[in-house]
Amino acid sequence: MADEVRKPKKILVVDDEPDLQPLILQRMRRHIRRGKYEFVFASNGVEALDCLRRDSDIDMVLSDINMPQMDGLTLLDQIPKVDPHVRAVIVSAYGDMENIRTAMNRGAFDFVTKPLDFKDLQVTIDRTLSHLTEWRSVLVARDQLVAIQNELSIASQIQQSILPTSYPENPAYTIWAYMEPARNVGGDFYDVVKLEGERIGLVVADVSDKGVPAALFMMACRTLLKGAAIGHYDPGKSLESVNALLLETNDANMFVTVLYAMVNPDSGEFHYANGGHNPPVVVHADGTSSLLPLTNGVALGIVPDFEYESHSIRLQPGDTVFFYTDGIPEAINENEEEFGMERLCASLESIKEHDARHITEHILSAVKEFAGDVPQFDDITCLTFCYHGNR
Repeated sequence: MADEVRKPKKILVVDDEPDLQPLILQRMRRHIRRGKYEFVFASNGVEALDCLRRDSDIDMVLSDINMPQMDGLTLLDQIPKVDPHVRAVIVSAYGDMENIRTAMNRGAFDFVTKPLDFKDLQVTIDRTLSHLTEWRSVLVARDQLVAIQNELSIASQIQQSILPTSYPENPAYTIWAYMEPARNVGGDFYDVVKLEGERIGLVVADVSDKGVPAALFMMACRTLLKGAAIGHYDPGKSLESVNALLLETNDANMFVTVLYAMVNPDSGEFHYANGGHNPPVVVHADGTSSLLPLTNGVALGIVPDFEYESHSIRLQPGDTVFFYTDGIPEAINENEEEFGMERLCASLESIKEHDARHITEHILSAVKEFAGDVPQFDDITCLTFCYHGNR
């Protein structure tokens, strides 16, 4: 494993655009110099497969879809035959949901959109390579494990590696989020999705189970929702798309509650749809709070062809939206009392500092102080969005 840490991560970029190679080498030059990444290039899928056969050190493939001789989707089918442990990220156009869906079905770990945002690309690369490192840890440790607990611990690391740990920076807002599974591996997740312009998508969700099956279902939901968020301007349509895809392959009969919001930081428009999830708390600039109105949606993965409604509110500078899963209001203490919505709203109203990280940590501390040493039976997840406006 020491060699795994020291060696540069080798990334095969597959694209027939001649200007891409010098652009990547220029934009990633600092990481290349520090020995973090090493890039090799191919102009189509046929050349890429030859590279993979010759070089067993390739960790990741970043591939365009439309290329001569062999396209990116065909390449995805062939990669596991050469090396099943290589991770692939596909490059697609905004809104190309059909190709994104096909790519995910063929084993793509993630995707990025054109034109390339190199900050987003680096986050995706780091997340993909982190997942690969943890997966290799599973493979190395598999024959040495003496209990299922060890496997669950590594699975937890894999799950945590796909959750965002850094957030978009914008003077108009701050964002912070946290997830703590009740078991080693949980079913909650959150995400922050960069959309066209300066808009962002905010997601908090809760899968109907815990443990490894819920974690696997959670990862599929997250990827599908990210693709749908980019493919649709309307949050309700995004949930409808994910619901349809989940119902196609939901052999385990699991479901997920989701709150998905699309925010325009220039105007403060907060456009959202609720798939059977807990309503977020809106803390207004004057210190009062209210629950975001429901949109009459049901959990995803249950009802075919369900039409999800979207609602909008206009955030004012100084407003905060606090997303959460039911592990927070349903946290219990030694007297089997629940933390409850009344305590949650009161705690949020008591916070004077308008900063997403401070608010998140304050609420988590309040829940932990209330629960004490009592084991919790549900994941605890929250995401805080503080709107500052154009200042």
